[in-house]
Amino acid sequence: MSTDAIVLLKEDHKEMRRLFKAFQDAEEWPASQRQKLVGQILEALTVHTYLENEVIYPEIRRLLPDLKDDILESYEEHHVADLLCFELAGMDAKDERFNAKTTVLIENVTHHVEEEEQEWFPKVREALGRKQLQEIGEKMIALRADAPRTPSEPKAIKKAIDAVTA
Repeated sequence: MSTDAIVLLKEDHKEMRRLFKAFQDAEEWPASQRQKLVGQILEALTVHTYLENEVIYPEIRRLLPDLKDDILESYEEHHVADLLCFELAGMDAKDERFNAKTTVLIENVTHHVEEEEQEWFPKVREALGRKQLQEIGEKMIALRADAPRTPSEPKAIKKAIDAVTA
């Protein structure tokens, strides 16, 4: 398993895309199954955004100050996703807005992922050496076990607040 931070983030992105596709294919599923699937999406997003906000963004901002605007935009995109995740965590899949809210979350996160992968990951890879990316990745791996799993966990809420005041 690679410890390269960008590889780790792309693995998370791949899993999110898989979950998003599953949700899009689940329109006719019973509400209880859609609820469970959205729970998996929320967990994946909560862990991923926590790691980005706690490790990746501060490290990249410190090491590559020219990417400050990209990082600030990412924090704001996370803020929107955090709000949607928090709302979805309290919703029942039978609610008429559940599918629509999940679809908006998927669209926002997909946009964010594409920007990261196409725009600033290449800049980061070019500017940082393999060793630095592995060191950052090791920090992510160490923090993953203690990362919040639901949007309502205190660490997740603190992360969301800190991200908009960074």
